[in-house]
Amino acid sequence: MIEKAHSRNADSLVVLDFETTGLSPNSGDRAIEIGAVLIEGGRIADRFQQLMNPGRQVSQFISQYTGITNAMLRDAAPCEIVMNEFADFIEGHNLVAHNASFDRCFLDAELLRIGRNYSGGFACSMLAARRLYQDAPNHRLSSLVAYKRLPTDGVFHRALADAEMTAHLWLQMLEDIGQIYGYQDVPFSLMQKLTRTNKKAVAKLLSCK
Repeated sequence: MIEKAHSRNADSLVVLDFETTGLSPNSGDRAIEIGAVLIEGGRIADRFQQLMNPGRQVSQFISQYTGITNAMLRDAAPCEIVMNEFADFIEGHNLVAHNASFDRCFLDAELLRIGRNYSGGFACSMLAARRLYQDAPNHRLSSLVAYKRLPTDGVFHRALADAEMTAHLWLQMLEDIGQIYGYQDVPFSLMQKLTRTNKKAVAKLLSCK
């Protein structure tokens, strides 16, 4: 099952984004919102978005940063229930996130709490963009959305909005690779390899079909 997930093309996967109480689950931080979009054949086919109650108050800084208040979380389902539903949503799919080390850390921690896992691979759209768009002013999601003139409603730091913008960025990268290097279908494994490739070796990597 893992090999099957890794062999799929990069235009069929789940793009996800977490909002959290802080920077690290190793410091006791928890997820407070998950947003995700399912891409199939290069199009957004489904969405998942839920707030989740971490069982404690969130700081004023986090509320101001995300727009998610303690009042909003009070009636939300516990993390364990939401993450169980999300584990079903991502089952069998490869995964993408912007600054994936952050989101993957929280995904792994929250799923570990409920004894769930996922079979697909993981890739970082930020690392891929650093290789492909070396002339971009920086590689924050908001900057790349402006740089590539991608669809946005102007909302950032809410999970579903960020996941949708990351999905548009990911699909734009696949389109650009196809146009420049002649790919009809970009393998997910190639995108993973791209994120680990030295910037000077990107053209050589993508030219070797």
